[in-house]
Amino acid sequence: MVPAILILVLALVAAAGSQSFLGPCIHEDGSVGACTHASKAVLGVGILLAAQSLLALLAGRKNGSIAAGVYLSMILTAVLGIVLPGGLIPLCGMATMRCRALMRPAMTILFVLCGLLSALGVWLTCFRAARSN
Repeated sequence: MVPAILILVLALVAAAGSQSFLGPCIHEDGSVGACTHASKAVLGVGILLAAQSLLALLAGRKNGSIAAGVYLSMILTAVLGIVLPGGLIPLCGMATMRCRALMRPAMTILFVLCGLLSALGVWLTCFRAARSN
């Protein structure tokens, strides 16, 4: 239960941050770069992880195997969040741009933590199920 709550918080920080304080820079002429598309994709992954964490919270009280499956899917979602900015969706070419200097490292850290907490959730759920048998 604790991993799901922490993942929920981290996912919401990633989702909100990708559109605000951790998001890409805004061009003076109003144009958008590829980094804007990466931030929108990260928003979607953050919302998905938040929804999955709520599902893990609800399922964990009733059925541990469903919660373990949700945690496993959260690991894959976190990996997607890691590879999206700069991997699947290109970022700006300059290393000093905000998307490369701030957004990508921050999202990598947030989603790695989500993935690790998801793995912990799988382990705790399976450990609890094995202990009760």
